[in-house]
Amino acid sequence: MSTTMQDLARRAEAELAGASAAEALAWTAATFGERFIVASNMQDAVLIDLAYRAKRDIDVLFLETGYHFPETIGTRDAVAVVYPEVRIVNAAATRSVADQEAEFGLLNKTDPAQCCFLRKVVPLRETLSNYDAWVTGVRRVDAPTRADTPIVQWDERNGLVKVNPIAPWTDEEFNHYIGEHGILENPLVQLGYPSIGCAPCTAKPLPGQDARSGRWAGQSKTECGLHG
Repeated sequence: MSTTMQDLARRAEAELAGASAAEALAWTAATFGERFIVASNMQDAVLIDLAYRAKRDIDVLFLETGYHFPETIGTRDAVAVVYPEVRIVNAAATRSVADQEAEFGLLNKTDPAQCCFLRKVVPLRETLSNYDAWVTGVRRVDAPTRADTPIVQWDERNGLVKVNPIAPWTDEEFNHYIGEHGILENPLVQLGYPSIGCAPCTAKPLPGQDARSGRWAGQSKTECGLHG
């Protein structure tokens, strides 16, 4: 199965290299049916809205780390109201926050990479094992590490097809879609948080810095490990 899926991903990477978000998601829905899931960090509902137009009864993956801002949880709950056919799949770590802190202390301070691994990477991997493809909101402009992101690729780490339908979108295109369609947005965005993760590891970027500079500020860490 995996070899077949790898071949499918490689063909689609070439064939859909210039596809619009709508075309990429229509292909995803037609190809995978019930066997794909849409990932969202609930910073906004852009990706959810796009996928919903291709298939209403989609599964939406939310990594419930236990460290989210209340506004993020509120956005997740609002998505369930605005898109009633959507099924929110809350992926949580096996340890509660209390148990993890009792055993390891504040990993988000002492070893944020390990914290992300336990509370994001492992739950993601376990959830994705139930699907043949996942859809992400990764964009090339997000960070230098994402500059070459294709629209479709084989996700070697998780063993399934990865679809990045808005990979080519600029910030202007992204914001235009939010305004044009009245898309749900996490209230923290308007308060100066352009990239939102867990509360202990998210700060407002300083003036002139890029959007993701507020993530793990003051540390060498720039990615949570979900996308490489």
